[in-house]
Amino acid sequence: MKKLSLMLLLLVAAFANQSAYAQMKDSNPMVGGAAMLRSMDIVDNAVNSADHTTLVAAVKAAGLVDTLKSKGPFTVFAPTNAAFDKLPAGTVETLVKPENKATLTKILTYHVLAGKFDSKAIAKRIKAGGGNAEFKTVSGGTLWAFMSGDNLVLKDEKGGTSAVTIANVYQSNGVIHVVDTVLLPN
Repeated sequence: MKKLSLMLLLLVAAFANQSAYAQMKDSNPMVGGAAMLRSMDIVDNAVNSADHTTLVAAVKAAGLVDTLKSKGPFTVFAPTNAAFDKLPAGTVETLVKPENKATLTKILTYHVLAGKFDSKAIAKRIKAGGGNAEFKTVSGGTLWAFMSGDNLVLKDEKGGTSAVTIANVYQSNGVIHVVDTVLLPN
């Protein structure tokens, strides 16, 4: 009986180690103090990030929740609260007003690409482009990507740049790259 109990205990421990290894292997980086789960969609993960409360509020105000919860896949360059804080005072408060929904939607969808572009896919396009890659956004605008040392950087239509601070946060419907500055379309 003791041998059977010991074998059962060892079997359970081995299974638990395999499960822990599988979870670790499939894990994403933490974002905003929260685990980002591959089984959750872009919106559900963003809601859990303390660093993305402004982005989530803006997505809700623009009526984009259902879109970003859909199958996708999407690539989202997700500005942090600190990125939104870099905008002139009162900008966010003005953009989330109902009368500015079209402008807010254009800015937010400028941060989204149709398709799943992880850092390897973006780097491949940068290399193929001789150091620069051009991407069409869901809003119809253009973003450019390039490397600055080891950092992936995005350039917007206004000439501003935003660095990817956390790459490859995989979602059930795409991938998020956390960025440090809000990207602005023309």
